[in-house]
Amino acid sequence: MRIDETTQAREAALRPLSARSVVLSLLLGAHPPELPARDLARAVEPFGVGGSTLRAALSRMTAAGDLLRTDTGYRIGERLLERRRRQDDALHPRTRAWDGDWEMAVITATGRGPAERADLRTRLTALRLAELREGVWLRPANLRRSLPEDLTAVLQAFTARPAQPARDLAATLWPLDTWSATGRALLDRIARVERPADRLTAFAAVVRHLLAEPVLPGELLPADWPGTALRTAYADYQRELTRAVRRT
Repeated sequence: MRIDETTQAREAALRPLSARSVVLSLLLGAHPPELPARDLARAVEPFGVGGSTLRAALSRMTAAGDLLRTDTGYRIGERLLERRRRQDDALHPRTRAWDGDWEMAVITATGRGPAERADLRTRLTALRLAELREGVWLRPANLRRSLPEDLTAVLQAFTARPAQPARDLAATLWPLDTWSATGRALLDRIARVERPADRLTAFAAVVRHLLAEPVLPGELLPADWPGTALRTAYADYQRELTRAVRRT
């Protein structure tokens, strides 16, 4: 079962960021994810976020637990640290040489409600697995990671060698051509936009798009796959943004 994210990514690329989104984008891209209040106030100005709007956003985000107040400023709250980890993994995926094996996860638990099933689907998708049929999830075994231990209560994990040609199977599981086309459109967009707010919006869309990349072995990808180019462009932008945010 393939998930077509093309429309969502294109709409995201055009959607202006709220004050909350601007703050989170700056903090999620900072290492460590913390900024002094003075630097944060200065950093959001080029994105059209004024002082009163920022103060209101910070108050709501702190009350919601998105941010924690520090002695000098703000940092990402605990509940957003997993989002930051996923973002870092999308920008710097940990891969290994692929020998032809595939990961296979088969759902064995029964009697789960709709919310539990939806949560499991979200988790497996975040692990870059794709659903071949209901309850059977696959991906090439080229990632340096293991499935979380708590998932053993609901699934069985196997190593498989499908009889179907690997490229054909990958094309069945993921919309590779549409992901690639959207990625190239995003590269074109970030090359054309100049206003700081437009650039931040475009690069936020780049991050969301990379979160949906399957991170397949090179031999299974279409020609001119834009994953590396998107990561390089974002890394350059992140360095630029960090210098601007932390300038004295």
